[in-house]
Amino acid sequence: MSSELLVDLGEDPSTAQLGQLKLTTIEDQQWPADETTLSKSETDMSQRFDADSPHLSWDHPFYDIARHQIIEVAGDDNFGRKVIVFNACRMPPHHQLDHHKLLMYLKGTLDQYVESDYTLIYFHHGLTSENKPSLSWLRDAYREFDRKYKKNIKALYIVHPTMFIKTLLILFKPFISLKFGRKINLRESAESFLPPVKEYDNKLRASLKSGAEPPVSPLHSPPLPNQVFGVPLAILKQRSQDEDPVPVVMRDTINFLSEQGLEIEGIFRRSANVTLVKQTQLQYNSGATVNFREMEDVHLAAVILKTFLRELPEPLLTYQLYNDIVNFSSVPTDSQVEQLKTLMESLPEENNVSLRYLISFLAQVSANSEVNKMTNSNLAVVFGPNLLWGRDNAMSLSAIGPINNFTRILLDQQHLVFT
Repeated sequence: MSSELLVDLGEDPSTAQLGQLKLTTIEDQQWPADETTLSKSETDMSQRFDADSPHLSWDHPFYDIARHQIIEVAGDDNFGRKVIVFNACRMPPHHQLDHHKLLMYLKGTLDQYVESDYTLIYFHHGLTSENKPSLSWLRDAYREFDRKYKKNIKALYIVHPTMFIKTLLILFKPFISLKFGRKINLRESAESFLPPVKEYDNKLRASLKSGAEPPVSPLHSPPLPNQVFGVPLAILKQRSQDEDPVPVVMRDTINFLSEQGLEIEGIFRRSANVTLVKQTQLQYNSGATVNFREMEDVHLAAVILKTFLRELPEPLLTYQLYNDIVNFSSVPTDSQVEQLKTLMESLPEENNVSLRYLISFLAQVSANSEVNKMTNSNLAVVFGPNLLWGRDNAMSLSAIGPINNFTRILLDQQHLVFT
């Protein structure tokens, strides 16, 4: 998932019109009875969703849903917000998919991230009469996703909306709250890691009679002479006056957060002002000195740290260790510390030192978890996707569990690994 997509998406005129109507809440509506409703046992299935399951086994309650990869966690956008993707083109025909179970699986996935800001992207291309869920399913979905899910969603992007989707939005206007309606964005095209969607984009462009193409993300500008975001650690080390392996962004943010952020509840789970984030990045990339003490914004420093890690050309834990980390759950418990030491020692020096610096700081954060509510498990959910991702820059649901689990174990055992 390209980060440009998430930065450049703007409000669609149809979305603005949707939000201008006076809407009633779903609780005020009288829904007709339907033939199929969610049973208590099906609803309770969300409670059995295993967030740390590395690869769902065949006997897992959600195996038959997960294997289709309809729902994926694509990583973070440029502002550290989790991005959840729903791929309609991967939905099989009705007889091969339990739609009620799919709803519970989506809910179980979102449960891991709704306490922080997040974005939901729905790719509509590929939905047909053979695999399309019923209107009653959509009604059940709206009922299931209460305020907890709607509070922190920053945007719902519907990519490739058809006349059916646009008509559906009109029909559902009376049941969509005004605030949530303003978060819905319709997009006619999007560059994506999904080949079917990209092919569909190409077909759309080819069919335009006027010859005008849908807007695409601008080309990347040449790197600035003093650029630090998106630059390999080895180059940053060479540029450093004292050749410190730990990049200046990590030192600045961690030093400031160590002084003023350890007792902030939900640290690393809050967003920062988008304009300030961009300004701070520009300052660093221009070679200017950044003083977080003058800005006195703990959440800004936290977002800048996560953004720096996520924008590295290669993750801090490196692509070379990807398979070892994803499969780390197969290492016997009594051998995990030694295996962790071996993996850490195999990292390039600048990666090893920077990771040690970061983990040592996160151990301080976790030590104050009674106040800040950030345990090792919570920190692993936040930092796992920022420490490792696949070469295609996407994070599948089957990989995020083991990566987060590895990060948690590393935090649990850091006092033994980095001795």
